[in-house]
Amino acid sequence: MDSRFLAFDIFLEPLKIKKERKPVTKQIVTKEDIENVLAVFRDAQSAGSLENDRALQYSTFILLRAYSGQRPKSTLARITVSQVRDALSTNKASLHILPNQDKIRMEHWVPIRPRLISSLYELCANKTEDEPVFNFNSIQLWLKRYPVSLPRCTGRFIPSDLRKFTEQYGDIIQWDHSNRSYILTHDVPGVDWTHYKHPFPEYVYEIYMKEILE
Repeated sequence: MDSRFLAFDIFLEPLKIKKERKPVTKQIVTKEDIENVLAVFRDAQSAGSLENDRALQYSTFILLRAYSGQRPKSTLARITVSQVRDALSTNKASLHILPNQDKIRMEHWVPIRPRLISSLYELCANKTEDEPVFNFNSIQLWLKRYPVSLPRCTGRFIPSDLRKFTEQYGDIIQWDHSNRSYILTHDVPGVDWTHYKHPFPEYVYEIYMKEILE
């Protein structure tokens, strides 16, 4: 604050903060990794260490997550038999996700790939309407007991990796950004989503089926 030092101002520069490299996720999940996880389930089923009904549940859970990128605990673990049956009763099968089943409380529709329809029918057989379709804790514990490595990174496969996979693979196939954001409820704040956009399930389904992987 001493005015005598103002004469030195032209010789001084403010301290520069060294910018570090912007981090990029190290958890890389590929389509081959998903196929490897499914193969591990099949091998365990053949060896008798994984029961048939649990192998079906685990495989369907993995594929549904890979296809749609839904959060495992806050969304898929809360999906009920009634919701799945309602979805499968329509020509363009789509799960109606309720606000209390989404992390950001966004109600939305999730299209179901035809490949999963028969598996979901089987999983819902002999179950009550309010019963959850998936036992997430069981899947998580099994993967901890029998870890599956990921070749492109040092970690092991965990269920949350599938959301990263959906995002990463969506970039590869150039999946429509608006459709992807809506289904994943990711990057959807702002005026356009809260006041203007309201996708109908049949349009969400049609765009999704043109884009996402087989």
